[in-house]
Amino acid sequence: MSRPWQALRALRLRLFGPDKELVGTDQFGNKYYRVPKHETRAGQMIPERRFVEAINSQAYQYEMGDFPTEWEAWIRKKRNDPPTTEEILKNEKYREEMKQKIKDISEKDKLLQAKEYKEGLVAEPAHTHVKGHASAPYYGKKEPSQDPTSTANTFQPGSWMPPGSGSSHNK
Repeated sequence: MSRPWQALRALRLRLFGPDKELVGTDQFGNKYYRVPKHETRAGQMIPERRFVEAINSQAYQYEMGDFPTEWEAWIRKKRNDPPTTEEILKNEKYREEMKQKIKDISEKDKLLQAKEYKEGLVAEPAHTHVKGHASAPYYGKKEPSQDPTSTANTFQPGSWMPPGSGSSHNK
């Protein structure tokens, strides 16, 4: 490269920064880029930037799993090198195997629990139903009825005096 071209390239880098470089593409079609570390015209060092141009242009269209875990780790700088297609496929296969193993073990555990309950080796969990809320004054007790109640057979006239109505309280 000739001297004038090098000077123009250096000037363009100082004014606009370096070009983004394509690092890779995932199986969904998302493209991953990096902008290398560079110095601005004011002399400030700008660290390396990593980003993705997603196939879905609208943010509300994203769902969990739209970006492979390996690429996400690269974007977040948890790994230095971008992932290979072979690595992503290998990890995907491993995750599927683990899901199947977990499902199998869960089913075996449910069958074992049912057998233990049936044989009486383990007490079945108690199914309790408590109405109301813990902050209610009658929590865990019988709820107050909405029906009117009467204590007519125990009523005695003059047996109750409201507080502060007695002669000793007015002094």
